[in-house]
Parts: sequence; C-alpha cells; structure tokens
Amino acid sequence: MTENIKLGDVVIAFSCKAVKNVHLSVHPPAGHVTLVAPNGTRLEVARAYAISKLGWVRQQQLKLNNQARETPRQFIERESHYLWGRRYLMTVGYHDAKPCIVLDHKKITLHVRSGSDAVKRAEVIHNWHKSLLHRQAPPLIRKWEKKLGVTVTSYFLQRMKTKWGSCNHQTGHIRLNTELVKKPKNLLEYVIVHEMVHLIEPKHSERFVALLNEYYPTWCESRAELNELPLTAESWRK
Repeated sequence: MTENIKLGDVVIAFSCKAVKNVHLSVHPPAGHVTLVAPNGTRLEVARAYAISKLGWVRQQQLKLNNQARETPRQFIERESHYLWGRRYLMTVGYHDAKPCIVLDHKKITLHVRSGSDAVKRAEVIHNWHKSLLHRQAPPLIRKWEKKLGVTVTSYFLQRMKTKWGSCNHQTGHIRLNTELVKKPKNLLEYVIVHEMVHLIEPKHSERFVALLNEYYPTWCESRAELNELPLTAESWRK
C-alpha cells in the first residue's frame, strides 16, 4: 500500500517493503519522489525522515528540471538525432518500398513511402533502434555472465519512463530502456552490469554497492554521465 506524504509542493510516495534500510529516491525525468521503508514503519516516522531530507529532495528535483531535454523529433530533413552518443543529421528519401534506414559517418538516411506521417517515421526509427540494441546487448550479457557467474535467461527492450533498466532476479530476466541506443555504448554496458549484479544481490544494499565497486569500479562516473545527458522529449507520466 502506498500513501502520499505532502511537504509543501513536494509529494512523496511512501510504502513499506521487506527492506533493511530506508530508500529515498528522486526519479528522472520529472523528479517523482519515493520513500521505501522497512515493514512496520509508521507514517509519522517516515514523514519526519522525509522532512529531514527535504533540502536534498529539492536539490535533486532542481537538477532534473535544469537538465537538457531533446526538442520533439519530427523525423524531417536536417533534424539532429543521436546514436551511441554521436550527433547525426537526418535525411529523408522517398520510395515505393518497405521503409529502411542507411547510416553513414555523418547522417541517418530514412527511406519511407511518400505521405508517411511523423508517427510512422517514429515507429520505423524505434524499430531500427531496437535492432541496433539487439546487436550490442547479447555480447555484453555473455561477457558479464562469465565475469559475474550468473545467467540471464532472457532480456527485453522497451520504452521505460523512470528507469534505464530493471531485473527480475527470480526469473533471470532483465529489461533495457530503448533510449540507451542514444547514449555512449559504455553506458549501455554499465546498465547491463547494474541489472546483472541484481541477479546476485536483488536489493540496492551495501553488498550490491560492494559488488559494483569490485566488478565495475567506474560505475559512479557512468551513472553520473548517464543522468547528465539530455532526456527524451517524450511526455513522461507516472
């Protein structure tokens, strides 16, 4: 059960779970705040804790609010698009055949049928993005299965509103945000490692942090870089 703690203009979604420590988080892109506490924690205790951290919450929300955001994409001539951290200009060509995309060192050429609208073009680009991620993710997963001694039974790609990835440690499944195709490849690897470590330690515990420090020492830098890059222009909602 989730209850809201209102502190002025800040609303915090409070819930109790089987955790050892309190977890207060400010989620991108809009600054949604959650507070997860051990089972049995009283609402007034959680509220007092939230008040003590209110300054930090506002600071994190301000940082997200000031973070660069992409302008809405229309998939038109000479529009900027990002792929693996690099900027490309889009060129649109028309032909009476199945849509396709050609990539060279400076531009992305989108071939579509005449009359295709922005929704159709977005769908073509999104499917292309997924195909690129399907090429990159499996080798990284295999690499880290050996290093971590775990097995990923399956991985999935999808648009995710508040996370770069997720893991179901019981089934061995991991999910990756398709927006990662726009970020540098090393950040895709960081997210994959982060989620795979959850197969060893499901929670964001001290053990989890220790494992990241051991296997991926630059994870803090990667996380900071990922969170500082421009956010998608999508209208995100809870």
